[in-house]
Amino acid sequence: MTTAALGTLTPALKAPDIAASSIDEGHRTVSMPFGRALIRLAETRPEIVGMSADLAKYTDIHVFAERFPDRFYQMGMSEQLMATAAGGLAKEGFIPFATTYATFASRRCYDFMSQAVAEQHASVKLIGGLPGLTTGYGPSHQATDDIAIFRAMPNLTIIDPCDACEIEQMVPAIADHPGPVYARILRGNVASVLDEYGYRFEIGKSALLRGGNDVLIVSTGFMTMRALDAARDLKADGIDVAVLHVPTIKPLDEMGILREVRRGGRLIVTAENHSIVGGLGDAVASLIGRSGLATELRQIALPDRFLDAGTLPVLQERYGITRSAMCESIRRWL
Repeated sequence: MTTAALGTLTPALKAPDIAASSIDEGHRTVSMPFGRALIRLAETRPEIVGMSADLAKYTDIHVFAERFPDRFYQMGMSEQLMATAAGGLAKEGFIPFATTYATFASRRCYDFMSQAVAEQHASVKLIGGLPGLTTGYGPSHQATDDIAIFRAMPNLTIIDPCDACEIEQMVPAIADHPGPVYARILRGNVASVLDEYGYRFEIGKSALLRGGNDVLIVSTGFMTMRALDAARDLKADGIDVAVLHVPTIKPLDEMGILREVRRGGRLIVTAENHSIVGGLGDAVASLIGRSGLATELRQIALPDRFLDAGTLPVLQERYGITRSAMCESIRRWL
């Protein structure tokens, strides 16, 4: 077939254009915060071991493998085996940090995490890279439903950290936490914003990062970074925005969230890098409903559909989770 017969072809996307990234302009970055934090922890904790399902380089645990080669297990493309083996290691007194992409961690590992880890209350730390819409490689790699999948699993703690600062604090905290944890992570050069607020991570606790009288954004993951940026932008329009960061999706900080919701007189907005179904927004809506509060709640989240492939800036704007899209939605709702 000739080139003419093919017509005009769209140039192929280059890998950097659709690779994982969550960096917004104007923020400092830290390189590989998860892997480096795990190394620091393991230097004084011999029970810490690392595992990966053929994705060590792409979940930043390869630096741990280089530093502690005899404490790292490459399990190949078998997430189910990795979860089961991690449960066994935990029962023998080790604390395994097992990494893969978040979509594989949730969709492929679920039954094995349930039977070999959560039911046994084994101290396995399952780490999911590429959370939500942080890759342009399409539905096979976009973990838009991982939190929804895991929220119903008993005994499992679920954490969605905001930035490099929180990831670095989260690693030792979840190692000390008895029982299984599922945590999302950002990889590569990760933005650092929470240190500017004197933030300290604590499992099961939310943090009010800024006050405001018109809108309360209840956010998790890197959407907290964007909520803080949006709050500054909206201030120029005379809109006063509070930001409550909720890194632990389960167990949810019900008292902390209700304390802010009960202040009244504010539009309540949840913001997350996850499907609108089954994530933080649904958890907060359910909490408000059970508490008998009458308040207006809106959700900024990914739609309930399989997302397109493409470049991240285009996709994130299309699906409404950029800083500018957040501002536009809040202005419209007000």
